[in-house]
Amino acid sequence: MLVKEILASTSEPVFSFEFFPPKKHEDWEKLFRTISELIPYNPSYVSVTYGAGGSTRTRTHDLVTRIQKETGLTVVSHLTCICSEKKEIGEILDNYRKHGITNVLALRGDLPPGVDSYAEATKDFPHAIDLVHFIVENFPDIGIGVAGFPEGHPETPNRLKEIEYLREKVDAGADYIVTQLFFDNRDFFDFAERCSLAGIDVPIVPGIMPVTTKKGLIRMSELALGARIPSKLLRQVLEAENDEEVAKIGIEWATAQAQEMIDNHIGGIHFYTLNNAEATRRIFENISTARTA
Repeated sequence: MLVKEILASTSEPVFSFEFFPPKKHEDWEKLFRTISELIPYNPSYVSVTYGAGGSTRTRTHDLVTRIQKETGLTVVSHLTCICSEKKEIGEILDNYRKHGITNVLALRGDLPPGVDSYAEATKDFPHAIDLVHFIVENFPDIGIGVAGFPEGHPETPNRLKEIEYLREKVDAGADYIVTQLFFDNRDFFDFAERCSLAGIDVPIVPGIMPVTTKKGLIRMSELALGARIPSKLLRQVLEAENDEEVAKIGIEWATAQAQEMIDNHIGGIHFYTLNNAEATRRIFENISTARTA
């Protein structure tokens, strides 16, 4: 089933989870235990990421096809422009179609180590819109999602231009937008309003990730795409005595974010799980408690 059909088929919030391919072979079964623990929460679909420069490309494809085969879940595979050629992308999409996988997230992607120039790494697909065009023209039955940036894209400080580029991807054939993680819902609602003003009318799915360790919070702020940490959240985390307390704070914060989205009738929420079922499970239990209280 296409993600756009899933999002249009219900008035209830659509929940989805994101995983990444493990680097170590022995971690694959651990990941599938995580997935099995989250299946009872009825995700409408799951997605699988790429590493920088497609460094986990083979593992991504292996994971996508295994999830599809063994769980029956709708799977969205990330595809990136970085270090990708048209012939290779065509072969990947042919293989996906043979396995019943009909959804991808089209991204430019991050540069791999040792590559200094995007021009060097994106000869066939300079931008995500070029990947969208290729998929629409050659694989019209494949559903396409694209990324959105509630806090603004760091390489496009002009927010009017940023939204214009996003609208062009939608006009080219993208079915929905899933956002990068954020911690202040005001950023998401402002972003969604900017999209509306620009005439973007596809679903916009907020991406939420709970903080579970102090180190993780620092890492999130250091990522190339960054994440603004609200002072209230930062104070709570810095004053926490240990990571167990940090996880409790992060889960409560993410629960509040998700509940506000539900209260405002946002059509879907995408959870970045970091391949860990516990935090996501507790968020869902908190949401369920809040909705039945």
